[in-house]
Amino acid sequence: MYKPTEAGTWKGRTDAGDGEEGKRWHQGIQLLPLSEATEPARAEQAIALLGFCCDEGVRRNQGREGAVEGPAALRQAMASFAWHLDEDVQLFDAGDVFCTNQNLEEAQRQLGKKVHTLLTNTYKTILLGGGHETAYGHFLGIQQALPQEQQLGIINFDAHFDLRSYEKQGSSGTPFLQIADDLQAVGRDFNYLCLGIQQYGNTQKLFHTAASYGADYVFAPALQVFNYEALRERLQQFITLVDVLYVSIDLDVFAAAYAPGVSAPAALGVQPEVVLLLLQEIIGSGKLLTLDIVELNPKLDIDNRTARLGASLLYHVVQQWSQV
Repeated sequence: MYKPTEAGTWKGRTDAGDGEEGKRWHQGIQLLPLSEATEPARAEQAIALLGFCCDEGVRRNQGREGAVEGPAALRQAMASFAWHLDEDVQLFDAGDVFCTNQNLEEAQRQLGKKVHTLLTNTYKTILLGGGHETAYGHFLGIQQALPQEQQLGIINFDAHFDLRSYEKQGSSGTPFLQIADDLQAVGRDFNYLCLGIQQYGNTQKLFHTAASYGADYVFAPALQVFNYEALRERLQQFITLVDVLYVSIDLDVFAAAYAPGVSAPAALGVQPEVVLLLLQEIIGSGKLLTLDIVELNPKLDIDNRTARLGASLLYHVVQQWSQV
């Protein structure tokens, strides 16, 4: 089910005495109901947010539910951001896709349709999850919108490969195996780089699956600022192989001190600074097509710490991406 965002959803601090110079995101964002009649973006730089209110995949993956509330929490955390976007940039909220009656597959199909609508109408697209099952629905839209001659690269900031078998059913642990099989079925390469892998969080079976599909990865202990130059070189090698990039940020990649509000917190996860640096490198390549941020569970968050982290990352993504 799809629902456009209602007027008044975005609320935040107002500095009335500062006039236009006191503008914040909740005052500048525009609502964009999606339909078959959705018009192409008119602004030179148009960025659209789309929510996926779903944690059915988390439930199926035996995780802790609550990510269904992630999109609302991220919006709330972003609402009072100071507006520093150029005049030729427009920021939109394109509403939410909901998973009803535990029908994850239908919800993912609906999400794919909305992503396709945004991408084909030239909106730079950011998805707000939801569990990591968001990724497969996201991909369904990418696949429809991507020209056959273009090579897709997938960069996943994650403690987990999410390459589990979906023989019985899809879940938050299966999206990238589903994507790999879909790509191979139409003769496309599966270009997958996973940054932040925790050895203790992935079985030998998952490492074997990653190897058999040619997935590349970097362990969490190596994802450090002091190792940035080596990481940058590895990232650039991957980027040169592809034409466009889909980036997924699973908040459980971060150390639990920064991101306690996830289904599977990582005691020895990565620090935000290195992820921000790598995101800047990705956006600077000019190849970023679309991005999602997933696995925020507000029920488990502490003082909105995880929501604020996710929102802050998105702030920097929007600021830099709007200038590319």
